[in-house]
Amino acid sequence: MKAVLILAVKSAWARRLTLGVTLCAIALASALLLAVERVRHDARQSFTQAVAGVDLVVGARSGSVQLMLHAVFHSGSATHNIRWESFAAIATHPAVDWAVPLSLGDSHRGFPVLGTTADYFERFRYADQRPLAFAGGQPFTTVFETVLGSAVAAELGYRVGDRITLTHGMETLGPEHADKFFAVVGVLAPTGTPVDRTVHVSLEAITALHLDWVGGAPLPGLTIPAEHVRKFDLHAKEITAALIGLKNRTEVFRLQRHINSYRGEPLMAVMPGVALDELWQTLGMIEQTLLAMSALVVVVGLAGLLATLLASLNERRRELAILRALGASPRDLFLMLTAEGLLVTTLGVVLGCGLLAGGSFFFAPLLQAHFGIILQWRMFAASEWALLAAILATGLLASLVPGWRAWRMSLADGLTPRN
Repeated sequence: MKAVLILAVKSAWARRLTLGVTLCAIALASALLLAVERVRHDARQSFTQAVAGVDLVVGARSGSVQLMLHAVFHSGSATHNIRWESFAAIATHPAVDWAVPLSLGDSHRGFPVLGTTADYFERFRYADQRPLAFAGGQPFTTVFETVLGSAVAAELGYRVGDRITLTHGMETLGPEHADKFFAVVGVLAPTGTPVDRTVHVSLEAITALHLDWVGGAPLPGLTIPAEHVRKFDLHAKEITAALIGLKNRTEVFRLQRHINSYRGEPLMAVMPGVALDELWQTLGMIEQTLLAMSALVVVVGLAGLLATLLASLNERRRELAILRALGASPRDLFLMLTAEGLLVTTLGVVLGCGLLAGGSFFFAPLLQAHFGIILQWRMFAASEWALLAAILATGLLASLVPGWRAWRMSLADGLTPRN
């Protein structure tokens, strides 16, 4: 058996150029399949960890997915707002440790504007309980100050000290609050979450912007200059949603029932993890399609290996016949051709794993910065080991075909000239 393996290695080395191309194809296909599986897994983790440390997200009664899309991902629109009195009643509940209000609806050059309090920068967590950090500047302290997400600052070229204006609504060409400028006082470090693409202002700023607006349009003939807004009551009358943290997480279901049955107005409380899992399930078909396409690429690579080995059999008939004449049995020829194909498959898988490791090292920062996907440095997961085993098993099956063909070749077939 050892002699057969040595012979298979030497035979493969003798045809290293042809098999090398096939090996590279298998390596690239294996790396692609593993990369899709790893990105799929880590994308789901990053997606479900877009907000961490929050026990409940509260909003007007609608669907849990719709609430999470708007409150966490700042996509879509809320069905209704929440009265400030309702938020205050929830925030002072004995089970609540902290509550952060959120107000959405305005934008800046296509980026959503989030009205909140300074507590947001202390309480918000993402991924594995990572806090928000400032790449420069500090949180807002006065009405017309803003903190930008990293993507907003990078794409629009803003720095601390610049001045911007906000747009009413989410339309890029919508009516602008052109008479009220905001000073950029802080830029957040990249998080790979929707925070990066958000403009943060205070709740008082949201109220100040709309003092002279009614029904989504400015009041004709009435303008309140920025320097006069502090004469008015700027406390928020309503908000879009709220993030809730509990003193004891065992109280989450009791508080959820309390909020869902709140008599003051129809409210809804959802657990972020449950709602995000539900949202991810709607994307299940897409991730399975990507995985199937990658598996097809692997099959094509292994089909190339099979075609290469079968094509070489016609050129190696005399070689195999000589081996038979020297005492090799049909079983030895079968094992040699099978081992040769399995060797190329194994080397391709090993090289593919190396490509995956190198690609993860170089591209992980880009994936986090641009797509919000945090690749975890870890050993292969069970699903990845299963994929590796499947590739090797398929490569073995493909290698059995040329081995079977060699089994059937006879000494006379190799030595008899063919016209």
